[in-house]
Amino acid sequence: MGAEETLFQRFGKEFSKGTELFREGEAGREMFVIQAGKVSITKRVRDVEKTLAVLGAGEFFGEMAIISNKPRNASAVVNEDARLLVIDPKTFEAMIRGNAEIAVRMIKTLAGRLSEADAQIENLLHNDPASRVVHQIILLSQTRSRPSEEGTEIDFVVREMPRQLGVGEPAVRNVLDRMIRAGLISRSGDRVTVYDTAKLHDFLQYLEMKWKFGDL
Repeated sequence: MGAEETLFQRFGKEFSKGTELFREGEAGREMFVIQAGKVSITKRVRDVEKTLAVLGAGEFFGEMAIISNKPRNASAVVNEDARLLVIDPKTFEAMIRGNAEIAVRMIKTLAGRLSEADAQIENLLHNDPASRVVHQIILLSQTRSRPSEEGTEIDFVVREMPRQLGVGEPAVRNVLDRMIRAGLISRSGDRVTVYDTAKLHDFLQYLEMKWKFGDL
């Protein structure tokens, strides 16, 4: 029996798609590690439920309820049928004390999440919907990109953008079309190729000036 199966026998549970694991504001004393499937992390912003992240195998969530002993600061819903390890505070402490590699990995993940949260907050400060879309593409090209022959390739799922950015799908598509016509990006389905990030920064600056001062 493999290590994963042993862990699943001790701490594992299966959850079907649509299961709400916890709700923002609730008390919580468990964290979760995903062995298979996907989980959406969402937060309510101005009466709109925004998707902060969609997590997959190998990722963990819900740890802040154990670390800070405060109410949940987001909600978690199963996106695809999932196998999860459910870890209580005592087990969590034993894992951290007994394995430095796990502790370091967790610290790196938490630091990355703080950085992403800062970027999302910065994005929401843009009043212009077009600026939000361009800023998100810049952010993804800096943090979650793959090199390609023409530049940098990112996953950009248009249908997820309304919840993430508060910008409707038609507006997102319109901005993408403008960027394609300007020769800044190309798009194939849920994949976008960014030719030159520096030019995207210039385009973002132009949009912000236009929003602030009107047509230039």
